[in-house]
Amino acid sequence: MSTHIGAREGQIAPTVLLPGDPLRAKYFAEKMLKDAVCFNEVRGMLGYTGLYGDKRVSIMGSGMGIPSLSIYVNELVSEYHVKTLIRIGTCGAIQPHLKIGDIILAMATSTDSSINRLRFSGMDYAPTASFYLLRRAYEEAQLRAVNAHVGGVLSSDTFYEDDPEWWKRWAAYGVLAVEMETAGLYTLAAKLGVDALSILTVSDCIVTGESATAQQRERDFPVMAEIALEVAP
Repeated sequence: MSTHIGAREGQIAPTVLLPGDPLRAKYFAEKMLKDAVCFNEVRGMLGYTGLYGDKRVSIMGSGMGIPSLSIYVNELVSEYHVKTLIRIGTCGAIQPHLKIGDIILAMATSTDSSINRLRFSGMDYAPTASFYLLRRAYEEAQLRAVNAHVGGVLSSDTFYEDDPEWWKRWAAYGVLAVEMETAGLYTLAAKLGVDALSILTVSDCIVTGESATAQQRERDFPVMAEIALEVAP
């Protein structure tokens, strides 16, 4: 067991899917994995391992924000020898052509977090996806005729912004959407020598004000998990 994960050695697969919401982890594991077994309940951050076809895969919640995800990524890799991490989460679109339910494959990520400034002594670092996973996910989306957009996203430390116009600067530079974890995931994957990708579903459109319900966020966006399971090694 590690500090925040109660699994025993061997209970976690080499590939882990990381939804932010632990209830989404539970739902996807029960619906998409065969013989899924819960390996973690510490702090309510549910994790499961089961079979997808002949592949052994784990699905575990990561919590909200870079600090929470970073704790789990560090322990999954250092203590449980995980090699592939695929975030399956929701995001808010900041481009008008994106619709609720669209898939975004995050090629790179900007951030307003200070985490990497601290890590790199004030310098900028450009966190990017594993090209191998990104290419496979895009090809899988095309096979499924899924409307998948590839590009940059913003990982923000702030969910409720004081300035209602905050998103326009990022949108002007082509950023597709905002979420809260990918910059941390890609940075740690690079540091630890593992593969990582964020497959995101648009749950809000900041441009139009459209928003999915809490139940839709938890249960109605299965395509990102299906793509992730197909591309998992």
